Amino acid sequence: MHARLYQRPKPATQSGRAHTGEWLLEFERDDRMRADPLTGWTGSGFTAGQVQLRFASQDAALAYAKANGLEVEILPLGPRRLKIQAYADNFR
Repeated sequence: MHARLYQRPKPATQSGRAHTGEWLLEFERDDRMRADPLTGWTGSGFTAGQVQLRFASQDAALAYAKANGLEVEILPLGPRRLKIQAYADNFR
């Protein structure tokens, strides 16, 4: 089973950095979504796609994946760019 491991980024809509150090392990979908003939909603029988595991460190997440035989793809967190400006720049 394939999974992806990434570090939670800071939300763009908030200034807080709570839970940004957590590592998340999500399972990748292995089957196609199909339309329900009665309602037309899409779905599948893959329930592991609804699971999101949280870990305090990358090493703990990799140890869990190795113990459970998961193939893990590690997605790096992008660089944090700061836009430094003075308050007076808002009025220029």
